[in-house]
Amino acid sequence: MTNQKRPKVKIARALGIPLTPKSVKYFEARPYPPGQHGRGRKQNSDYKVRLVEKQRLRAQYDLSETQMARAFDRARKVEGKTGEALISELETRLDSLVLRSGIARTIYQARQMVVHGHIEVNGSKVNRPSFQLKPGFVVTVRDRSKEKTPFQVAREGGNAGEGATVKYLEVNLKALAFRLDRAPQRREVPVICDEQLVVEYYSR
Repeated sequence: MTNQKRPKVKIARALGIPLTPKSVKYFEARPYPPGQHGRGRKQNSDYKVRLVEKQRLRAQYDLSETQMARAFDRARKVEGKTGEALISELETRLDSLVLRSGIARTIYQARQMVVHGHIEVNGSKVNRPSFQLKPGFVVTVRDRSKEKTPFQVAREGGNAGEGATVKYLEVNLKALAFRLDRAPQRREVPVICDEQLVVEYYSR
């Protein structure tokens, strides 16, 4: 259920960011793009710089180009800075917050959990990863799914080492549940991106 067809390690090296815990060691060993010319000197145009930044943001949320463009269109209509609105839009997707809560280890696993019907929002099953959460929404793992191995690992804190829980979530891993307390602020969102370059890419 991924939007990325290439191996994740190659994508990580091409974009200059590790996308999964497994890819970190490969990225550290070869921190340059894949291919025989990966270490060569590159000439970057303004367009390429903006394109790469957009691709980095896409990859971190595992979005298709269509999904990304639609998210930008919605963000552009929000009052305030478009770049920050875009990050907030992407960060409050259901799959994104399942990842941030520690229930999933990667965005790919989070998406799979949602699509396979393991997740409830406010007591109702939701199998759409792009579902937008609002402050006060409560997300839980369905009772019938809680004994599955990935959720047992999460309950015991097996994904906690991937990063601190973000401040805009109230998480109870023992109950496999969390609540979105408020809208995320840009400085709190753990994505590597210069969102202004993404805005410039779509505004060209």
